[in-house]
Amino acid sequence: MEESIPLENPLMSRRQLLNFLTGAAVAATATAALYPAAKFFVPPAEGSEDGSLLAKDIYGNLIPASQILAYPLGTRALVAGLAGEPTYLTVREDGTLHPWGIVDNCTHLGCTFPWNPNDNQFQCPCHGSRYDPEGTVVRGPAPLPLKLVRVAVAEEAIWISPWKETDPRTGKKPWWV
Repeated sequence: MEESIPLENPLMSRRQLLNFLTGAAVAATATAALYPAAKFFVPPAEGSEDGSLLAKDIYGNLIPASQILAYPLGTRALVAGLAGEPTYLTVREDGTLHPWGIVDNCTHLGCTFPWNPNDNQFQCPCHGSRYDPEGTVVRGPAPLPLKLVRVAVAEEAIWISPWKETDPRTGKKPWWV
């Protein structure tokens, strides 16, 4: 007797194969159409991998280092820093930028405040907290010194990055890390 090939059900019927191919074609088309739409709603990454950003003005325009360094020696310039936080940069007596900037947020309730050149202090108008030129509390109710950020100038650009090292004012780990 001749050996015959057993007839078994195939692993996938013709209908299942066509359904699979149709689903794969629809999924590929939907992915190709939705990817650009999803990219539109995700903002572009700014800065570098270490979290540093370029200093900008209130309108989001880049500030060249020469613009800040043209200020009189010992003055402070307010720029938009990390996460858009207002940050004071100081022009030192030797005509360079101070290696750290001071974030303009009171540690009491988060108010923004002006630099008072007459008293040589940061003065919070909300509850009267006062800070010395380096951001250390002179008078409360603010409990902590002001947050610092690292400032570096590279090729006419001002880079602002998070301060993660020891706080030079207190010699301790920064409270904001």
